[in-house]
Amino acid sequence: MPEQGTSVASRRLAAELRRLRERAGLTGEEAAERLGWSGSKVSRIERHQIGVKQADLRRLLALYRVDERYRDELLALARESGRGRLVRTSLGFPQVADYMTAEAEAESVWNWEPQVIPGLLQTREYARALRQLWLEMFPGPPSETDRWAETRLARQQVLTRDPPLELRAVIDESALRRRFGDTAVMRAQLRHLAESSDLPNVEVRIYPLDSGTPAIGTGAFSYMQFPQIHDVPLHAIVAIEHHEGTYYLEEEEQTFMYRVAFEYLVRGSLEPVQSQALIFATADEVWA
Repeated sequence: MPEQGTSVASRRLAAELRRLRERAGLTGEEAAERLGWSGSKVSRIERHQIGVKQADLRRLLALYRVDERYRDELLALARESGRGRLVRTSLGFPQVADYMTAEAEAESVWNWEPQVIPGLLQTREYARALRQLWLEMFPGPPSETDRWAETRLARQQVLTRDPPLELRAVIDESALRRRFGDTAVMRAQLRHLAESSDLPNVEVRIYPLDSGTPAIGTGAFSYMQFPQIHDVPLHAIVAIEHHEGTYYLEEEEQTFMYRVAFEYLVRGSLEPVQSQALIFATADEVWA
């Protein structure tokens, strides 16, 4: 069986196969029975748990009576689903490779961070300080700190590519005051954050501590939106970090809730110009 694949193309294909089956008026069990497959195979393909061979994909598309032009689009999408992925061995952190792949393929990312500066806006030394704290809890080789920082910087290339990723970040004000590294690290990080907000594709907002409206009770998340490819639609996905890596929400009902939550956070946050002024002031007053 081919590798499942973690690219957005493979996720897009799985979602579209489910839509086509439903349009054909078939249940997963009925489709599997007509193709002589096990009852769970169609479900596992559609849920993005296994990949799909080109021969199997052709049989599915024939069963669903997909016209020739769109069939060719989907076959091309399937061929692309395993390409352009980040090489895990070069990163050394397979737990973040999937996220980096999705981030690199996204058109826009809306990021809520209640505790730290978002990864796309971190300096090398701030990233190193974060990883050193992690290694105090979960020991690993000393070289991991530098490799982690390099991974963070590699991610940031999406902000200057052509076309660049559109980033909207809402950051809790407490993150500006939470120390990682020494005073110089924090001051440089906040100045970098403020200066990054001058990029035309980056919007940074601070959720103030004295807003009078409490922030939502959720951890950090990223709401990712993707461009149209091969006429195949794909809903946004939400990435949520946890200790063992990142998990993804892909059902439209789930991701819509996070879109609404992010829009709520935007309404309660400072405007970008006010946010930049607060970041500079915190850098100069708290971390001088």
